[in-house]
Amino acid sequence: MRENRTTYPKRKTHLYQQLKELPKKYDVIALVRMEKVRASQLLPLRKKFKGKVEILSIQDKVARKALGTLDIPGIKDIIEKLAGQCLFMFTNMSPFKLNVLLGKNKIFLLARAGDKASMDVVIPAKNTGVAPGPILTDFKEAKVPTKIDQGTIWITKDTVAAKKGEQISTKLAILLGKLDIKAVEAGISLSNALEKGLLYSKEELFIDVEKFREELARAHQEAVSLSIEAAYVTKDNIEQILAMVAQGSRLVALEAGYLTDENKDQILQKAHSHAQGLAEKAKDYKPE
Repeated sequence: MRENRTTYPKRKTHLYQQLKELPKKYDVIALVRMEKVRASQLLPLRKKFKGKVEILSIQDKVARKALGTLDIPGIKDIIEKLAGQCLFMFTNMSPFKLNVLLGKNKIFLLARAGDKASMDVVIPAKNTGVAPGPILTDFKEAKVPTKIDQGTIWITKDTVAAKKGEQISTKLAILLGKLDIKAVEAGISLSNALEKGLLYSKEELFIDVEKFREELARAHQEAVSLSIEAAYVTKDNIEQILAMVAQGSRLVALEAGYLTDENKDQILQKAHSHAQGLAEKAKDYKPE
C-alpha cells in the first residue's frame, strides 16, 4: 500500500497556499482548460495583465484540496469543473470583459503536427541560410522550389505550403519550425468563471463584440427614428425634428395657399397651372 505523504515539494506547497488565499482577494475565479494552451502563450499574458489579473497553473488534485477548504459561495461548482492541469485567473474585472480581452490577445505559434493552419501558410522566396542536406527532401515534399547557391539553400519562389484550415503534417511542421514560420494563431478563452456565487459556462461568457456593436448601432438608430416620429426632443434629434416640422409647415402653407417669402413662387406657379387647366377646359365646354 502507498503510504500517506507528510511532506510535499516547496513549489507545490506554495501553489497550494496561493490557491487558498487568492479567491479571498478577488471577486472572480476564472478557469481555463490547459489541453491546448502552451507555456509560450502565458508569458505575454502575465505581462499584459500584471496588476489586474493573477494567473496560477496547478494540478487538479491540489486545486481540489485547496479550494475545498474555502467557504466561498459557488466554490463547489468550480471544483466540479476541475480536470487535469488547471489554469486559474483571479481578478476583480468582469469575466465577460476578461474573456473579450483574452480574445484580443492572440499570438502566432510554430505549428505542431496535426495543427490546422490559421491562414494560408506562405513560404517566401529567400536565402534560408541552411546548408544542403536531408532538409532538401522536406522542401521537395512541400513542393517548395529551391536551388543551391554559395553553399546554402535558396527558396526561388513564394509558395503556399498549406491552405487555411488544412492540417499540417509532421514533416511540414518541422520545416516551418526550421524556417521560423508561425502558422497557428492561438488564443485563450475561459471555460468557466465564478463571480459572487454565480458560475458562468464557456457559452455564456462568449460575446461577439462586432455583432453586439452592430446591434447597439441599430438600436440607437431605431430609438432616434422613434423619437423623431413622436416629436420627443433631445439634443441628438432636435435638428432633425425642426427640419421635419419646417418641412411639414411648408407643405401645409403651400396646400392652403398661404403666401410666404419662401413659397410665393410655388403658390403662384401652382395657381397659374390651375388657371391654365381651367382655361383649356373652358375651350372645350359646349353648353347643351
